[in-house]
Order: sequence, then C-alpha cells, then structure tokens
Amino acid sequence: MKSLFDKPAYTEVNDRINLLSENSKNHWGKMTVGQMLHHCQAPLNIILEKNDYGMKPNFLVKLFFKKMLYNDTPFKKNLPTAKFLRETEPRDFNFEKDQLLMLLNEFKDQSERENWGAHPAFGRLTKQQWGQMQYKHLDHHLTQFGV
Repeated sequence: MKSLFDKPAYTEVNDRINLLSENSKNHWGKMTVGQMLHHCQAPLNIILEKNDYGMKPNFLVKLFFKKMLYNDTPFKKNLPTAKFLRETEPRDFNFEKDQLLMLLNEFKDQSERENWGAHPAFGRLTKQQWGQMQYKHLDHHLTQFGV
C-alpha cells in the first residue's frame, strides 16, 4: 500500500492535483472539484492536529472501518460521507487547490516525526497507517475526478 510518507507517492499525488482544473468533472458523487479539494483537506487537518471536526471515538466505526482505511482495497464509489465532512457550499477551485497543496507540503515536512497523536474517531494509528490512509483517501477522490 502506498503511503504519502513515501516520496514517489507524495510526488504522484501532488502531480495529480496539479492536473485538475476548475472544469474537471466528477465521474461519480455530487461534489464539484472545488468541494472535493476542500473535503480532502479535512484528513490532513486532523493528522496535523489543526482541527478534529468534533469527531468522537466510536467503537463500531473503529471495529468495522479502521482497517479499511489503510489496506490495498480501494474505497468503493459513492460511499456515504460523514455529515460534518459533506461539502454543499460552493468552493473556489484555485484557493482550495492551493490550500490542499500547502497541507500536503506541511504533511511531507513532518515525515521524520515519529510521535503521532490518536485519530479522534479511529484511535491510535502507526505512522505508516497515517500515511497510507492519507494516500488512499486522496487517490479515491483524484480518481473520482479522472486524474
């Protein structure tokens, strides 16, 4: 499983984001490209401890979904999004793209960090699991928009 802590995976994701345009269309789901870029910032904000979005530990979520976050099986199309992470407001493509790239760079700059806090909903994750989860989520949404 690829991890955003690995330079080739980081470069791949960065390049794919730069292939998007404000005219990129989704292949499934309801989000616009700007909304998707904003949505993809949330997991990075969580790992960088900038925002926990009010998430609370949930035993059932941890039991049934935690391993899905960092295994090789791609996320299914049209999976439900947690209510607080749904995007319904219009988003400025260029602003959201710049914000996401900035968060990705900040994430990469912490690649040597060994002590990671717990995920607010999924609990403790290893550094490798955090990196895999970030890659998998971004890959899912970049694929959604054809890049």
